[in-house]
Amino acid sequence: MLHPFTVTVPATTANLGPGFDCLGAALSLYNRFSFLPGPGGHAGSNSGLKIGVRGEEAARVATGAENLVYQVFCQLFESLGQTPPSLTLEIELGVPLARGLGSSATAIVGGLLGANYWAGNPLNPHALMRMAIALEGHPDNVVPALLGGCQLAASDDQDWLHCPVAWHSDIVPIVAIPHFELSTAAARQVLPQDYCRADVVFNTAHLALLVKGLETGDGDRLRVGMQDRVHQPYRKQLIPGYGRVHEAAIEAGAYGLAISGAGPTLLALASRATASMVVAAMEQAWQTQKTPVTVRSLQLDRHGATISQSVE
Repeated sequence: MLHPFTVTVPATTANLGPGFDCLGAALSLYNRFSFLPGPGGHAGSNSGLKIGVRGEEAARVATGAENLVYQVFCQLFESLGQTPPSLTLEIELGVPLARGLGSSATAIVGGLLGANYWAGNPLNPHALMRMAIALEGHPDNVVPALLGGCQLAASDDQDWLHCPVAWHSDIVPIVAIPHFELSTAAARQVLPQDYCRADVVFNTAHLALLVKGLETGDGDRLRVGMQDRVHQPYRKQLIPGYGRVHEAAIEAGAYGLAISGAGPTLLALASRATASMVVAAMEQAWQTQKTPVTVRSLQLDRHGATISQSVE
């Protein structure tokens, strides 16, 4: 008999610096998804599904068959040629919605791991990673959400390869989460269809430099390596106060600042010695825009998604 279990999935910051659609890191904010046998009935029916949601934005999460976790849960069973079981799903929210911190990636990874565990773990981690990328459309959120740490992912048009990127213990990720949303679709629309050679070369060189900076903690490499010409110059216009917050973070000692995912959350990298000053500076800068904001100093999550048996 299957015992209740919980899948815990970390938030992520994607498009890290110049790593558009390929580089992301897991952060110490979490969504938790608890799975247990449903109330009876058949899968896909109202009688065979029960979803409860707790957390600050719980009212905004679907509690029917359109729930993303449940849809992904069913897709994995269907890919195995099996009928999805009836399900009771309890969701505990810790990752803000539509803020550029990978909330949809947590749902995808949570649904996949939940279904795979329920089915007896027929798929290995690489197969789960491929499915997650196919569902999300790009790897930079789902790969670190699944595996933890900082991850670089690339495709050879047939399969995906991921590469863990070392993250120096002195580097502190700081997120400034404004209390407004920015949809990924809107953020995609402002991007150009084509880029000039100079911008491609710029991002290629700066991504390599950022990887070395993350590994060594070298401030100069991080400062230069965090610069980008592919998405941030276009998306920053969608985030009121971006310029002021960026300037304040750098003046307070941050190595660099980037738009987290599609935004509007901004991510700063700082040393342990300067982290508290960067937090205060970013908070004050955004509040001068009369924009409520939550600024948090976080840690790199090095474990990724985990499964634990629930205590009965």
